[in-house]
Amino acid sequence: MDLVKPFMGLHVDRVSKEIRELCKELILTDKQIEELMRRVIKEINRGLSKETHAEADVKCFITYVQDLPNGKEKGKFLALDLGGTNFRVLLIHLKDENDFEMLSKIYAIPQSIMLGSGTQLFDHIAECLANFMREHAVDSERLPLGFTFSFPLTQLGLTKGILARWTKGFNCSGVVGEDVVQLLKDALARRGDVNIAVMAILNDSTGTLMSCAHSNRDCKVGVIIGTGSNACYVERVENCDLFDGPKAGPDIKKHVLINTEWGAFGDDGALDFVRTEYDREIDQHSINPGRQLQEKMISGMYMGELARLAIVKFTKAGLLFGGVGSDILFKRGQFFTKYVSEIESDKPGTYTYCRDVLDELGLEHATDEDCANVRYICECVSSRAAHLVSAGIAALINKMDEPSVTVGVDGSVYRFHPKFHDLMVQKIRQFVKPHISFDLMLSEDGSGRGAALVAAVACRDAQ
Repeated sequence: MDLVKPFMGLHVDRVSKEIRELCKELILTDKQIEELMRRVIKEINRGLSKETHAEADVKCFITYVQDLPNGKEKGKFLALDLGGTNFRVLLIHLKDENDFEMLSKIYAIPQSIMLGSGTQLFDHIAECLANFMREHAVDSERLPLGFTFSFPLTQLGLTKGILARWTKGFNCSGVVGEDVVQLLKDALARRGDVNIAVMAILNDSTGTLMSCAHSNRDCKVGVIIGTGSNACYVERVENCDLFDGPKAGPDIKKHVLINTEWGAFGDDGALDFVRTEYDREIDQHSINPGRQLQEKMISGMYMGELARLAIVKFTKAGLLFGGVGSDILFKRGQFFTKYVSEIESDKPGTYTYCRDVLDELGLEHATDEDCANVRYICECVSSRAAHLVSAGIAALINKMDEPSVTVGVDGSVYRFHPKFHDLMVQKIRQFVKPHISFDLMLSEDGSGRGAALVAAVACRDAQ
């Protein structure tokens, strides 16, 4: 049976037989997706269980966020969003349900700080926070802050989060095993020039869910498909062995948000049946070999490199560019993920963007057939990523078994790839129980606004 089906969005015109054959391992069959869903749920249940949590790859950390926004949150709130090579500071003024003002600024984190000490990192963040507050003339006010920290955290409460491990190219010393809220408070105390109350720490997937839930009460899942990949969802407290708040009684809250940290799915070998030589090579040359294996098959940090490795292999085999590559093509990390999106933006039968990309890579000698083959390789890599995410989302929706679920999605891959949304909708629909309706909602600034909303809900509850 031919695995290449039209609904996948794969353009097979002018694609060589050899390349189609060699790319088959990058196309997930429906059987494989069903098996992935089974394995994801098994791993999520292991993460939720006290007995198996320690060795589970998908940790399913309790976030201690139990209330979603209800539109009654008001006031000024700060948000700090740290999740990659940049971080953002936001000032959000919530007025009425759909009326808010938002000011934000992006700050860079130099490589030396990403690989330096934790003290350097948090002093840098505190300095940028203080500068931001001065710029917006709120440095004399005491403001609540929501802190989005998009790395694996063991949460011990709404304002206490222990860093489990660094991901996404960070390796600051003295932070793993420490409470990052305390490290931020210490850095602010060393300055002593601003008055900030840290009300909550959360992950970007939690922020995405909260941000979408502010305008859509059906939002029960938050997913990130950007530099990294993660998901958060609403779970019943009775299923959370590690939740140490009250679980029974008339006024007890029945649900809590779970930060799955599903980027680590497959670290125990659960993904080996669909991984390829390209995945193994990416992992081998990464900063964290053997870790975050699902993330390395999905996220923007790796997608371009996955495509490059296949293109290089086929070029060296004489199947592309007449066997003649270029220095840039053969250099690790030089085929950016944005190239995948650009190449797939060409209308069928045209190769304008593709040629621009190949010219940048020093491959001006590419023929139309080469362009068709390169686009096909990119489509196989990005479709596989979309289908892996879809398997996880469908598994979560089926587990919750609510009649209607909105999935809040954020991240550069989902936002900028021309077909990712459609690929996901098709695949999720195929595997979600027939009686459940779902939709995907792009989160407008989820990790930032969501952090402020978690802080606002915490203030609302405190009052």
